[in-house]
Amino acid sequence: MLLNRETYAKKWIIRPDGEEKVTGKLRYLTDLTAPGMLYGKVLRSRYPHAWILSIDTTKARQLPGVRAVVTAKDVPGMNLFGIAFPHQPVLCHDRVRYIGDALAAVAADTEELAEYALSLIEVVYEPLPVVDDPETALDEGVMKLHPEGNLLHRTSLQQGEMSFAGCAHIVEETYHTPRQMHTYMETEGGLFIPEADGRLTVYSPTQHGYKDRMQLARILAMAEEQIRVISSPIGGSFGGKDELNVQPFGALLALQTGSPIKMHNSRKESVIAGIKRHPMRIRMKTGVDEAGHMVAHQVRILADTGAYATLGCEVLNFATEHAIGPYTIPNIDVEGTSVYTNNGVSGEFRGFGGNQVIFAVESQIERLAEKLGMDAWELRKLNLRAPGDPGPMGQKIVQTEGASQVWSKMMESALWAKRAKLQPGSGQSPPSESQDPWTRRGIGAAMVMHGAGLGLGIPDHSGGRLELTPEGKIQASFGFEEFGQGLYAALTLMLQDVFGCATDDIVIVIGDTDRVPSSGSSTASRATTMMWRALQRLRPPFVHTLLQLASEWAGIAAAELATGAGGIHRIGDEAGTPVVTYAQLAEAAEAAAKPILAHTEFDYPTTPEGLVGAHYLYSYAAVAVEVEVNMLTGRVKVIQTDHVIAAGPVINPMGFLGQIEGGSGMALGFTLTEDAVMKESAYLRHNLDTYLVPTFKDSPHIIRVEAIEELPVGDTFGPRGVGEIGSVGLAPAITAAVRQATGIWVSRLPLSPEDIVQSIDWLERVEAID
Repeated sequence: MLLNRETYAKKWIIRPDGEEKVTGKLRYLTDLTAPGMLYGKVLRSRYPHAWILSIDTTKARQLPGVRAVVTAKDVPGMNLFGIAFPHQPVLCHDRVRYIGDALAAVAADTEELAEYALSLIEVVYEPLPVVDDPETALDEGVMKLHPEGNLLHRTSLQQGEMSFAGCAHIVEETYHTPRQMHTYMETEGGLFIPEADGRLTVYSPTQHGYKDRMQLARILAMAEEQIRVISSPIGGSFGGKDELNVQPFGALLALQTGSPIKMHNSRKESVIAGIKRHPMRIRMKTGVDEAGHMVAHQVRILADTGAYATLGCEVLNFATEHAIGPYTIPNIDVEGTSVYTNNGVSGEFRGFGGNQVIFAVESQIERLAEKLGMDAWELRKLNLRAPGDPGPMGQKIVQTEGASQVWSKMMESALWAKRAKLQPGSGQSPPSESQDPWTRRGIGAAMVMHGAGLGLGIPDHSGGRLELTPEGKIQASFGFEEFGQGLYAALTLMLQDVFGCATDDIVIVIGDTDRVPSSGSSTASRATTMMWRALQRLRPPFVHTLLQLASEWAGIAAAELATGAGGIHRIGDEAGTPVVTYAQLAEAAEAAAKPILAHTEFDYPTTPEGLVGAHYLYSYAAVAVEVEVNMLTGRVKVIQTDHVIAAGPVINPMGFLGQIEGGSGMALGFTLTEDAVMKESAYLRHNLDTYLVPTFKDSPHIIRVEAIEELPVGDTFGPRGVGEIGSVGLAPAITAAVRQATGIWVSRLPLSPEDIVQSIDWLERVEAID
């Protein structure tokens, strides 16, 4: 069903945190202050690669107003951090491997004083050769960046017997994707408060408060319970704040000084030290038979993971799994390599490696269709995954009709139907409605199959809690974080659906390790699914307890009662008045010393067989795009996008729409403008005046989203998350549209205007204009 205010009127709610956000009243964690607080700043490396011969902090320490200077020797515990395994130094002491490496941190009375103190720290370096090219980083003789060498990880996926001998047509192409920034509005920061009882309270944006607490405990040599992490609300993350960033420095300085420490990265420091989307070079060779059946598919992925591992292994695993898209191919040979360099650190980013390989796969489909003289959408159908097929890694998956559903629904799109009026290929499409002879339009499309959750073999635990508060509110507590995805609204709607209660009956607690159970990370499109599954488990015992107590209180059989707005109602009673209110039940429970609560713990569903990282639940998407290309400037304008998403029941329609719109906006930048360019391992762009992110003006005039909610009978897995899938397929759809408009193939992102202009056959263009 088309997602809009009319079709989903009953669920079209204003998000609970919406008014505070749009009025600017919401206090993010980096907005917080505390009496007597100091300001923390970090000294970053001058060189992308060097030995550290000495660090002298004497002058900085002697500066009036400087309260602490910490270096590696002041780290009481493990001087390393990292989600998957501790690999990145908190504070370097012998070697720096990229310009974001930290060497010292300062706490001072003012931010300006802290910055000045950094300039007084004397570091003697011995510069080393810079390894800035992932293609040559593994060559013999290249300096090793880590004792184990410059190879972080290799992947391999083989099925069938690789041979292109029987193929009627073969396409072999190399694709390049950019180093994209998360570009969240709120840069990394927070407030760190040493408490009188010896505990430490950390107010800092993260996607996994419990994981931050565990890592900080290791660094500070403290018990985890001595640290409280408050992690919501967050002004954007998209994967970029899942790793620790300023937290170790703020915590160290707070414990050294005994004072609250405020830290907040400038945009430049966020660029230098923050993680990015992995740039990838993907070489694909794909063969089909005369009828268009895909026969063989060979893929080589090279990922630049930068100086440290973070989630480089897991991102490459995901890219390898998704390198065949939603298709069945009998003979597959996929190899992936992730390489250390002195470039900026690459890590988790919305789509998790899927965006890069789907751009390549879908581009291969377009090229093969042209060789076959076949419509590319029909070629996709011919090779599309069918219900009953195993997953991309040969693993057992939860079967749905998602792939064929999104394919068919896209055929009903008015935008897609419009494509037939444009002549395909070679830039022979007619001028746009503007009648400018130098402006041409094209329409393209792409398909996506996207795994959710962390995958087989990776700890993916979750949990939640329900309780009736003394005030008579149904309180839901989860360890997830709200970083803009609309978690409050989704959970409110789910609670109303489960209990039939009113908004006023609900209290939601998230993002505070002292108050919520561990729910795992808000990542991998998992939070909505896990909240929904938790409520399915929590509802029976919680409601049973409520109804039993209400039965005793009202003298009515529990079987005749149900939860509703304001309290417990008699089934069939149309008066709308509860026989006992939640407040009365809470009072009764307190009098009986029997708190009403339910708790659950469980794991994300995983496939019982397959390789590490293989997924069990997948969602599917198709996207069509209309573009306008200015043949004089090479500029590409996206006019309209149509999305079809098969991800199960829609919980929060406004949030669902927002996720797809937001994800595709991020993909617009990935495709057309965004690239954190590095030269000799130094960023060339440090601000948003040169690193260009799409604005509202650059966004499509029309964005339509159709949701396919049906799941097979007996599917108990409920809604799948949509936080990532809207960002994955837009790039190949845009480049297919550019191909139709101009006749130009695109294999490198972002698509530069210069490349388009230089690819135009100007003599042919002059004749066409005539």
